[in-house]
Amino acid sequence: SLYVSEYFSQSAQKLSFYSWYGNAKLFHFHVPEDTVLLRWLLQASRGKGPECTNMDITVHFRHGAPPVINPLGTRFPANATVRPSYNISITLSTAVQNTTFVNVSTPAAGDWFIAAHLPQAAGRIEVKGFSTPCPYMFQADMFVLRLTDMPVLEPGVPMPHTVVSPAKPLHVKVFVPKHAAGMRFQLSSCVTSEQRACTVRVLLGSITLPQSFQRSLTCTGSINCSLALDSPPWEKWLQIMVESLGPANASVSVEMLASFTVCRPGSTSSFLNFISLNQSQAGARPGAAGSSAPAAGEAPHNVSGQRGSCLQSQPVVREDLDVVSVRYRLLNGPSVPVSSLSPSLLLLNLNTGVDSGGSLVVNLLLNKTSVGLANATVAACVSAASPVLSLNATQNCSTAFSQGYPLSVSTSSAEAMLIVLYPQTDDWFLSLQLLCPKGQGDCPSAEAKVTVFAYLTPCFNDCGPYGQCSLLRRHGYLYAGCSCKAGWGGWSCTDDTKAQTVGTQNLATLLLTLSNLMFLPAIAVAVYRFYLVEASVYTYTMFFSTFYHACDQPGVAVMCIMDYDTLQYCDFLGSVVSIWVTILCMARLKKILKYILFILGTLLIAMSLQLDRRGVWNMMGPCLFALFIMVTAWVHHGAKRRHCYPSSWKRWVFYLFPGITLAFIAISVYAFMETNENYYYTHSIWHVLVACSVAFLLPPREKHKKPWAWSQKLTCRYQICQNDREELYAVT
Repeated sequence: SLYVSEYFSQSAQKLSFYSWYGNAKLFHFHVPEDTVLLRWLLQASRGKGPECTNMDITVHFRHGAPPVINPLGTRFPANATVRPSYNISITLSTAVQNTTFVNVSTPAAGDWFIAAHLPQAAGRIEVKGFSTPCPYMFQADMFVLRLTDMPVLEPGVPMPHTVVSPAKPLHVKVFVPKHAAGMRFQLSSCVTSEQRACTVRVLLGSITLPQSFQRSLTCTGSINCSLALDSPPWEKWLQIMVESLGPANASVSVEMLASFTVCRPGSTSSFLNFISLNQSQAGARPGAAGSSAPAAGEAPHNVSGQRGSCLQSQPVVREDLDVVSVRYRLLNGPSVPVSSLSPSLLLLNLNTGVDSGGSLVVNLLLNKTSVGLANATVAACVSAASPVLSLNATQNCSTAFSQGYPLSVSTSSAEAMLIVLYPQTDDWFLSLQLLCPKGQGDCPSAEAKVTVFAYLTPCFNDCGPYGQCSLLRRHGYLYAGCSCKAGWGGWSCTDDTKAQTVGTQNLATLLLTLSNLMFLPAIAVAVYRFYLVEASVYTYTMFFSTFYHACDQPGVAVMCIMDYDTLQYCDFLGSVVSIWVTILCMARLKKILKYILFILGTLLIAMSLQLDRRGVWNMMGPCLFALFIMVTAWVHHGAKRRHCYPSSWKRWVFYLFPGITLAFIAISVYAFMETNENYYYTHSIWHVLVACSVAFLLPPREKHKKPWAWSQKLTCRYQICQNDREELYAVT
């Protein structure tokens, strides 16, 4: 056999602390057919700075779809099926880099996904620029070893083969046809090269993670051994590996035979399906001719035909609505006739390669009047790759290499729902069959009507009222996740363990909005001292900060008067410009120079906020430059007057020192104390402290300006000329 090795790599990604699925970094690979060995090369590294500490990186693996993970231990929505993902932990301690290998023999072909993340996020709100987070990088590479000439085992034809040595197992494959109800594998004539009895182990199927249903068979001697499989995967290649358990230098000769039991489906004829599809697409168009096709809700069926078939296939149309959004529509109406003779089968096509990033929802509703038998139950099973064809016997909803998801409806419980999170890329099947209690002879002629609603949605229930459905992307692959708010958690934001009450949400909204009213004293002081431009800026800041925080709330207490992004930009702009004009006002510059700096500074601040809204230098830059101007002006005033400026000790003790202290406390709260849990009151404290510091720091009015002089400007028609020459006098 000729082995070929292939190598696939993807760029490294920076890891994040986990708070929702969007923090997990996803890697998407495609394993080719006839792969006999898969090796993952996982490389993790961290920075060298003092902020970098020991860290555990969790890596999840899954075949067919992104892994369903739950690092926070939250609850999943009701009726959701959850199977734990296969994961490993990589530790970064003293070493800056860690390299780990993960081997998978006889892996399943198709899509494989890896998700990596750091531990749970601390919840602290970090201001960009105040601290430097440690970079943790992760990269996944894939090596595959595949056979270019894997022998094909033809059904019904015995095939002799030789296992050269235990180190070189034999790989063959067989194609499973559609409608295969069962498969039987038989191994015979097992002898060694020395004509002695041999011992071999046979592995059927491929390994899939997190769960693998690979079948094993050990054969000893020349006695025939066989293995029967129910519901093998339809229209797929099935790998078979035979390895010798004998001496290392002895070859083994075996003979293999694979046979299939294929059932004959009974369904509506293709011609009737075609007519029904045309009618459903055309609708009630004027002038449309009548047809002999059955009406909606009256699925054509033949009881005599059901007796000779193993399943009743119902025609289903896949309707693509949007990204990761599909609706399945039954041609014969939403009601499916279900009998006890053979299961009714619906095909849910999810094999496009772009459907595994959402949630598959199947809803069953039993028409109670259609069931003529008491205590009868309709058993259902949702499975991938192949349907379950023996619901009336086993009811365990398992196929040859996978475990399905069972459902049931009855007269006592007429509705059932199933949510499959991140369904794997494959053909999915819904099997339904009527189960009757023992002793009821009318069961073969009984029939139940079950209404089926099946669809694929990005996020179940759109993440509810306390979540936001986000569409995530990794290269060309799209998948969805829920970002929860107001303390809610879980996959679909249905876990209310830490949820905020409505009263807490209202309190948070009131604190964050009404705390902005503390700008009213600053506005009054500015107007009293004839600083009208500054008062206008404070009014602007108070208005937009109030309504931005009213719109920014995570719960139900929300009110948005305009677009969220606009409110956020105006809030940030007003906050920085308020600091800018306050410090320049304290500098006591000439009016023309002060207003020029007001305008130029505001324009530059608006530009910088557009470039990076949350950068720390958007606030620190204007503050430092304004402080430099103020200190320069004060030094100039003091040198010209030959004493300290401002010269009044009362100004320093009762105004400047309290204002500076409040400003420093506000900056400390804003930069180092805010977390997701205490944000609503720590940020409210920030509002109060900043507004109070502005009221303290505003300089006194000019001597020739009377209190509330702006009102006299509005009412007086004649003015006495006065000298507006600016004097350098001591203010008290």
